[in-house]
Amino acid sequence: MAMEVAENKNEVEATPLEGTSEKAVTSSDKEEVIIGGKFRLGSKIGSGSFGAIHLGVNLRTGEEVAIKLEPLKSRHPQLLYEAKIYKGLAGSVGIPSIDWYGVQDAYTVMVLDLLGPSLEDLLNFCKGRLSLKTVLMIADQMINRLECVHSRNVIHRDVKPDNFLLGLGRRANQVNLIDFGLSKKYRDSKTQVHIPYREGKALTGTARYASINTHAGLEQSRRDDLEALGYVLIYLVKGCLPWQGLPSKTPKTKQERYDEIMQQKINTSLKDLCKDLPHQFEEYLTYCRKLQFEERPDYGYLRQLLRDAFAKEGFQLDFVYDWSLVGKLKTDPPAKSHRCEQRDNKRRPRGRRHHKNHEEHHQELPPEATNGLTGLAEQTELDAMGKALLAPAADNDRLACMLETGGRQDACKGPTTIPCGGGDAVCLSPVVAVGAAHRSEWRG
Repeated sequence: MAMEVAENKNEVEATPLEGTSEKAVTSSDKEEVIIGGKFRLGSKIGSGSFGAIHLGVNLRTGEEVAIKLEPLKSRHPQLLYEAKIYKGLAGSVGIPSIDWYGVQDAYTVMVLDLLGPSLEDLLNFCKGRLSLKTVLMIADQMINRLECVHSRNVIHRDVKPDNFLLGLGRRANQVNLIDFGLSKKYRDSKTQVHIPYREGKALTGTARYASINTHAGLEQSRRDDLEALGYVLIYLVKGCLPWQGLPSKTPKTKQERYDEIMQQKINTSLKDLCKDLPHQFEEYLTYCRKLQFEERPDYGYLRQLLRDAFAKEGFQLDFVYDWSLVGKLKTDPPAKSHRCEQRDNKRRPRGRRHHKNHEEHHQELPPEATNGLTGLAEQTELDAMGKALLAPAADNDRLACMLETGGRQDACKGPTTIPCGGGDAVCLSPVVAVGAAHRSEWRG
């Protein structure tokens, strides 16, 4: 008996299968595996602590989708909880839509939009560093994504490069936010009452990008997502952070390693952390660290800081990213620090780190969030950034992939692929050549 799928995509209902067979969804048999009577399960394209991600096909439309599988016997089941989060975020720009979720055979299953490579994958593809221009172009959208999620009463709690993915086709320039398994509702949808301040919490998220307050065991709020984003942006430009690869003469427990990372974050001044970067990066992190627990961040101020840095550097908003130029420039990348060089051959996208209190990130999120979407619509989002920088803007739905293609709209469908590097990234996609017809002089 197959599960029923609601007609409205945003009103998905899932009912466990009756009389499920012993045959696993991931059977290696040649016969097709059909999910929910509508999606054909394809090859595996990624994996993580939760389970695996497969390519799939919608049998009614022929559209490719991503199918996320989690064993029912998982020690920390979270996929159904994550599906509820996605349902509450339905209709948001840059958040993938879910087509179906439920239980089939020995797995919890979620079917969602297929996206492109993650920023971690693209960082690896670009030899471990992204140019300041590229990072500032995508930073605007990354702030928008967090603002949108926060407006729906949710904090992400695992902001990292693996969880920001590009779109495909005509949306190849759109940055998407994924992986809400560790997310949490930070205020009541109806009353808007904020969750209480608490101490003594275990670390939730990824230690490399976690805020200092998160390391210190404080309850997370909006400020922590934004501080983590600041570390992500610096990591993308520099290729590493000072607390990566700390030397260790004796084996340490996970908590001891976390404590070392926290101490290194505290000891590293923002001036040193942001050395050789525009002063706006230091101002960004200074602002985030001064935010109070319940205080609403000024997202517009943070966006403008980075837009000012973009304008001061004289960059052109042409949406030509580093990955569209790899292999076409003979210039060498800037020299890296010794620590970054040591990590080049070991770089792997990190998986999610779970906290011990499993119930903490399994709180219920209402199917419908009451707050309206405050994030910008796709066209408005890029137009706003373009106007702020006094440069031409572009609509994600119209922006063509024009590298050596004569302006064809289907230029993203090249044969070169980026292999999935682990984590939760849904990253089966071409290395898309995105940009504008007329490239500005490369300044990276």
